[in-house]
Amino acid sequence: MNTKTMIRAGLLTTVLLAAAAPALAAAEPAAKAPAAKRSCFYMSEWDNWSAPDRDTLYLKVRNRDVYQVDLSHGTSMLTSPGVHLVSIQRGVDSVCSPLDLDLRVSDGWGMAMPIMAKSITKLTPEQIAAIPKKDRP
Repeated sequence: MNTKTMIRAGLLTTVLLAAAAPALAAAEPAAKAPAAKRSCFYMSEWDNWSAPDRDTLYLKVRNRDVYQVDLSHGTSMLTSPGVHLVSIQRGVDSVCSPLDLDLRVSDGWGMAMPIMAKSITKLTPEQIAAIPKKDRP
C-alpha cells in the first residue's frame, strides 16, 4: 500500500467513525438500562390455584406468593367445581415464563383439555389483597 492509499483509508475510517458516533452514543444508555427482574418458582413450590374466569389463573406459591397466569385459550371448565389443574413437567421444574407451563384441566372423567399460558406475573401484596376472597387461591 502506498502513502496516498493509507491516507485515504485513514480519512475514510475517521469519517465513518464520526458518522457512527451519534448512533453509538444514543445506544449506550439503552445498553446500560437494568434488565427486567425475572421472577421464577419451582413446580414443587406450587401450593394451590383458583380461576376467577375462563382466561385467568391464580397460582399460590410457597404459601405466600401469588402468580397471575393469563391464558390465550382458556375454558369455562376452569370455573366448574371439582376440576383439576394438571401440569406436565419436562426437564427442570422451574417456571420463569409462560413457555415453562404445560397445563391441562380435567374433570377426572375424560381427556384433559390443554390450556395455553400467554403471560405469567408475580403479584404484589397490594394486588393480592385486591383479589376478591372467593377468587383467591
